[in-house]
Amino acid sequence: MAGNQASAGDLLHLVRSGRATTRGALQHATGLSRATVGQRLDRLFRAGWLREGAAGPVDSPLGGRPSIRLEFDTSHAVVLAADLETRHARAAVLTLDGTLLAEHKGPLRVDAGPEAVLDELGRWFAELLAKAECAPDLVCGIGLAVPGPVDSATGRVVQPPIMPGWDGYDIRGRLRRAFREHTRTEPEHDGTEPGRSRPPVPVLVDNDANLIAYGEQRTAFPHCAAFVLVKVSTGIGAGVVVDGAIYRGIDGGAGDIGHIRVPDGADARCGCGSYGCLAAVASGRALARRLTDAGVPASSGSDVRALLAAGHPEAVRLARDAGRQVGEVLATVVTLLNPGVLMIAGDLAGTPFLTGVRELLYQRALPRSTAHLEVVTARLGERAGLVGAGALVVEELYAPERVEERLGALGV
Repeated sequence: MAGNQASAGDLLHLVRSGRATTRGALQHATGLSRATVGQRLDRLFRAGWLREGAAGPVDSPLGGRPSIRLEFDTSHAVVLAADLETRHARAAVLTLDGTLLAEHKGPLRVDAGPEAVLDELGRWFAELLAKAECAPDLVCGIGLAVPGPVDSATGRVVQPPIMPGWDGYDIRGRLRRAFREHTRTEPEHDGTEPGRSRPPVPVLVDNDANLIAYGEQRTAFPHCAAFVLVKVSTGIGAGVVVDGAIYRGIDGGAGDIGHIRVPDGADARCGCGSYGCLAAVASGRALARRLTDAGVPASSGSDVRALLAAGHPEAVRLARDAGRQVGEVLATVVTLLNPGVLMIAGDLAGTPFLTGVRELLYQRALPRSTAHLEVVTARLGERAGLVGAGALVVEELYAPERVEERLGALGV
């Protein structure tokens, strides 16, 4: 980032990260002249993305005027986020720094199909914007967490075991249209038509475990260079954050540990159609089925969570056994990735399950792999997916290369 290679987007990144927050510091960090720094900052000011804060201390022993601190203006836009589960969903309006302005949770079955589900989310978004007293034009992007593998390049889910009808569906386009229809905003254009330059609202889609991991890591463990989160609810999935970025693999398949074959599951049929998957024996759905067979009605991970909260002895026993089965798989994960934090989230993330995980993990993994490992439960609760989805949108839209693209679209 030296000389004329430092763009306005690079300057904004330096300010947002706290590495350089005055004009002088930006000059020093980039090697740009005072005039060039001023020109590039002026574009950010005109876009409304940057503002001047309070004056900082005088650095020079000779005195002089205090330096004016530059700040990312988080009030110039808002983000919409939604987190789909199998039978419920959450949606929210968030500021650019992750503060929730309005939130809604309600029943919404993912197996109702993408048309109905995404249209309903569009309606929720319109109601939430009204509740938060935010105009639709303030929305800079939409983030969506889904319970299935996602090709991040296209935003489409790929062969999702528990999302019938969603495989390959154009989620971005349908959610964008639902948002526009329910908020009654004008049709979007790509900027090529004269006089019509409102760009499409960006929609980012990712796996729910990825976004829960991203939200939790950024909030509670920002300095952890290798972070693994395992969500155990109706299904089982993992999210991995390495050096502050989600690790997805080459096409979004990283972290799909629920479909690793385990010895105890040879006769258990999984929702993916195979036998012996970890999810078939240790997920919330698997435990619900076993409880029902034992005369304790349960149909989902949330039902199992309620039984665990009530201290039901059979639910507690099954959760601990499930934790041991997951812990055996996680011993390999920990040995391979050597994370600093292993976080358990989802419906089963309580003491019995965590106890089982620790028993097998520390028994099977080498001491070298666990010597500096923290095994914890989720900190953000049910809002983690929303926080992660919102953060993903902000980091994508205000990345240096996207800043240049967006400033150009704004004509500044």
